[in-house]
Amino acid sequence: MTMQDRRAEAFRTLHAGPPFVMPNPWDAGSARVFEALGFRALATTSSGFAFTLGRLDGRTTLDDVAAHVEMLSRITALPVSADLENGYGAEPASAARAVTHIASAGAVGGSIEDWDSAQHRLYDRLHAVERVTAAVEAARALPFSFTLTARTENHIRGNPDLDDTITRLHAFEQAGADVLYAPGLTTLEQIRTVCAALSKPVNVLARPDFSFDQLVEAGAKRVSVGGALAWVAARAMADAAIAIRDHGDFSALSARVPLVDWFRS
Repeated sequence: MTMQDRRAEAFRTLHAGPPFVMPNPWDAGSARVFEALGFRALATTSSGFAFTLGRLDGRTTLDDVAAHVEMLSRITALPVSADLENGYGAEPASAARAVTHIASAGAVGGSIEDWDSAQHRLYDRLHAVERVTAAVEAARALPFSFTLTARTENHIRGNPDLDDTITRLHAFEQAGADVLYAPGLTTLEQIRTVCAALSKPVNVLARPDFSFDQLVEAGAKRVSVGGALAWVAARAMADAAIAIRDHGDFSALSARVPLVDWFRS
């Protein structure tokens, strides 16, 4: 088996076992820290990665993300799943191409969403399903087990229609997606309702007001954090810099981290 085969099987096995947390590194250093801390899989964050390039979310290209995934796959031994946004194009062929391209960069999983970033709207449901179907076909054509996540953006795009969210996720499930995801669910009851309506694993986006145990009780199989940990780091940096600028306060510079331990291997 190749390294990618082993990572793919490890990632697939995780989804068949107990619920787990999959953190979202934004650069090489954060990826190595998460690996050293014992996490068993990683997912890219479109917003966090864009931040490392000095851009807003949605302003990266497929080639940018492929280079990012290649680097993460090179410097850690963990399975990497890629946030492929809308597949970098509206047509089903774009979603398929994104899966194939990111797999060649080392990813063993990836997500496709139903948000049309060019038109600032959700894709019509039928078109969204066609795009997921094309991504599934591309994933199945790979020489290893690629885990495809299909996500609907309703709840982070101003359309918190739970019935439509469930209908879309069910259609994506029927189209062959391995994992379903609706970022932006705000209550445990919403999460419970979505998870109960589906038979495949559901990824849930962590919120500061819920614990992992609560999300698991509501039905989550996988929990990711999106760009949130990147913003934790950026906020700490900005707060320290503001204290220096406004008050000449350098006290935050006393922070130390065990890099020798984290980067030992």
